[in-house]
Amino acid sequence: MKQQNQKRAGHLQRPGTTRVLGRSGDVTVRRTVLPGGLRVVTEPVPGVRSASVGIWVGVGSRDETRPQAGAAHYLEHLLFKGTVKRTAVDIAQEIDAVGGELNAFTSKEHTCYYAHVLDRDLPLAVDMLCDVVFDAVNTPSDVDIERSVVLEEIAMRDDDPEDLLHELFASAVLGDHPLGRSVLGTEESITGMTRARVHGFYRRSYAMPKMVIAAAGNVEHGRVLRLVRKALGDRLDGAVPPAPPRTGRARLPRQKPLALHTDDTEQAHLLLGCRGYDRHDDRRFALGVLNAALGGGMSSRLFQEIRERRGLAYSVYSTTTAYADAGTFSVYAGCAPERLGEVARVIRGVLAEVAAHGLTEDEVERGRGQLRGGLVLGLEDSASRMSRIGKVELNYGRHYTVEETLARIDAVTPRDVADLAADLLRRPLTTAVVGPYASPADLPDGV
Repeated sequence: MKQQNQKRAGHLQRPGTTRVLGRSGDVTVRRTVLPGGLRVVTEPVPGVRSASVGIWVGVGSRDETRPQAGAAHYLEHLLFKGTVKRTAVDIAQEIDAVGGELNAFTSKEHTCYYAHVLDRDLPLAVDMLCDVVFDAVNTPSDVDIERSVVLEEIAMRDDDPEDLLHELFASAVLGDHPLGRSVLGTEESITGMTRARVHGFYRRSYAMPKMVIAAAGNVEHGRVLRLVRKALGDRLDGAVPPAPPRTGRARLPRQKPLALHTDDTEQAHLLLGCRGYDRHDDRRFALGVLNAALGGGMSSRLFQEIRERRGLAYSVYSTTTAYADAGTFSVYAGCAPERLGEVARVIRGVLAEVAAHGLTEDEVERGRGQLRGGLVLGLEDSASRMSRIGKVELNYGRHYTVEETLARIDAVTPRDVADLAADLLRRPLTTAVVGPYASPADLPDGV
């Protein structure tokens, strides 16, 4: 299987060729590598009248130097401000005129620019996205205008204790590594962001071998290729292969056991967790089952212990992050400040119990069921299909059919989960807190 997957890897496919990546019923997923190393991946979705297109760029906040902090996200704003042939008003009016959606988002390892339109408006979507991503002008005046917008976004994050908590936790667990820094940058880095700095980052980073154009819905592969070729013209040149997926092992500094942000909040906000696994780890499916059963729903062990049995918190859940070479696992709870110590003790107790004894067969089956349902129900529109094939191509360099993924989920056994829990949940824990505590000495016993 590994050898077959290697042969199907996008970065090993020759420019100018097309491959079938997977078939499910009447649906065929295809990939073409165009000259210059740009990949185009499509998935028809029967019975829909929409089309979703995304340009996935393998560049995120982890690719920034410290002075560039926030540049990838800054670009997400800037590229819509105008191109060689369209003003910001033109972009807004053209997409509104067809009732479409045009947007973008930035993560630590990639940026995506996407459009969701009626199938008849696919040519506009492809042309506009290619225009925005490849021909943005990034004028000095636009850089200055967007600076205040990004600073407002940072302020909004700081006013949301839960968002702030997640960033505090990432910084404590992953340290001063770029993965531990905020996607938004800092007030200092954004205030000092010049046109030369952000535009230089754009020109150096937005290279075709790092890009995937994904389209799903009422689309046909050949037509999408023709539209991309028309939009990009002579930019499609050269025999450069696509970039391989990110791999490796992050060199992380020592994690902090405790991180506290003092804030005059009505609730105390807690994240308790540890370093986890990267997205290439074969145990990721067992991790998904463990996470779902521990804190993924109302029947999860943490929800039952903390909310249903004790009434200690309204919101409690567990979550994982998986990067190319690192990951985290954490448990969140929001509670009354005087209950924080008890909540932390219960969470630690649950994690210790599962580390020692694993989960029951019923819990594992419910966890598998959550993953199955979440996967299939989450793919019932063209936008989610586009997102899946684009992200998977960028992150893994190959296509995983829904059937393959469901089979991997179904193959997870209670023993797999127990072995994983014994490793993961015995790792050193970091506690992050946002709440009305002036210093660590003021935190309740148990934290």
